Amino acid sequence: MTTETADRTGPRRRLTTALAVLVAALTTAATFMLVTADAGAEITAQQECAPAQPGSIRGSLGAHDPALWAGCSGQPWYVFATGDARFGGGTIPIRRSTDGGQTWSSLGTIWNAKPAWITQQIPGVSNLWAPEIHYDAAQGLYYLYYSASTFGSQRSAIGLATSPTLDPAAPGYGWTDRGPVFQSYEGNAYNAIDPNIVVDDAGVHWMVFGSWWQGIHILKLDWPSGKPAAGAVPIRLATKSGGIEGPSMTKRGNYYYLFTSIGTCCAGANSTYKITVGRSTSPTGPFLDANGVDMRNGGGTVVLGAYGSNVASGGQSIHRGLISYHAYGSNGGFTLDIERIEWNSAGWPVLNGS
Repeated sequence: MTTETADRTGPRRRLTTALAVLVAALTTAATFMLVTADAGAEITAQQECAPAQPGSIRGSLGAHDPALWAGCSGQPWYVFATGDARFGGGTIPIRRSTDGGQTWSSLGTIWNAKPAWITQQIPGVSNLWAPEIHYDAAQGLYYLYYSASTFGSQRSAIGLATSPTLDPAAPGYGWTDRGPVFQSYEGNAYNAIDPNIVVDDAGVHWMVFGSWWQGIHILKLDWPSGKPAAGAVPIRLATKSGGIEGPSMTKRGNYYYLFTSIGTCCAGANSTYKITVGRSTSPTGPFLDANGVDMRNGGGTVVLGAYGSNVASGGQSIHRGLISYHAYGSNGGFTLDIERIEWNSAGWPVLNGS
C-alpha cells in the first residue's frame, strides 16, 4: 500500500520520502552516540570483549569468594565478595578498579544491614557469602545473587538483589532486595549457597549452586524474575568426598565447563582448596573430567591448587574469559587473584596462578 502511494505521487514525493528516511537514520545514529557517551558502562555490559589479564594487582585485595565483572576497554572492573560482619551489617562488599583490574579500591557494601527476611528465617547469619553478578541487557538490570547461612549448616538460602548500574555515583544506583530465590533445609540433598548463573544456547537461564552434602546441583530459572521455574527441581552435577562447592560454569565451543572448589576452605594456612573442572555438551551434564570420570562419581581434573607462596586457591568466578579466585597464603591470610584462562590443544583449561 505504501509503495503504491509513493509511485503515484511522483519524483518530488519520492525525494521527500528519501530525505525523511535519511534524517531519521542520522537522528537514530546521533541518539545512539549520545546514549553511548552517557551510559557507556551499561551498553558495553551487553558487548562481547576480551579484557587483558592484569599484569599485577594491588590495593584492596581481601576479597573472599570474588565475583568478577571485567569491564571492556576503558570501563571499570568490579568485584563483589563475601561480607565481613564488622562492616555494612555483613552485607556484600564492592571493590572497583579503573585501570583494567590492576588497582583495587573499596566502595563499601551494597547495604548497611541485611534484609529482614534473612534474620527472620535463618537465625545466626552474621554475613552474606559467595555472591554472583549477572547482567540482563533486555531488562537493563544487574542481578546480584548471594548466600545466607551459618558455617557447617544446611539451613541456607540464596537471595537476590538488582540494580540498573554498578556505579554508586550513577543515577538510579541502588540494590533492590528481591527476597529469597531458593532455600535448603536439614535433610535435603543439597545446600543452597554458592550460586552461579549460566545461560544456555536456547537462552534458558540456570542457577548452579551447592556446597558439601551431595554436592553441586543446577536449577532451571524463570526469567526475568530470576527465581526457580515452575516445577523445577535441582539436578545433581558433581560430588566429591572431602568437600566440593563454589561452582562456576562457562561455555566454550561445544562444551559447558564446570569449575568447582574441592577440599577445605576458610582454614588459613591449613586450607586445602583446589580448583577442578569437567565438561559436558549440556549444562545439566553429565560432566566428565579429562580422564573421562563423571563428576557425579568424584571426578574433576585439578587445574589450580597451591602456587607461589600460596597453599590453596578456590572460590572462583568467571567473566569474559578471566577467572578470579582467592588464594590462601602460607601466613594464613587470603588475597584476590585474577588470570586469563588458557586452553590446551585438547580443549581443557590451563591455570597457573600468574
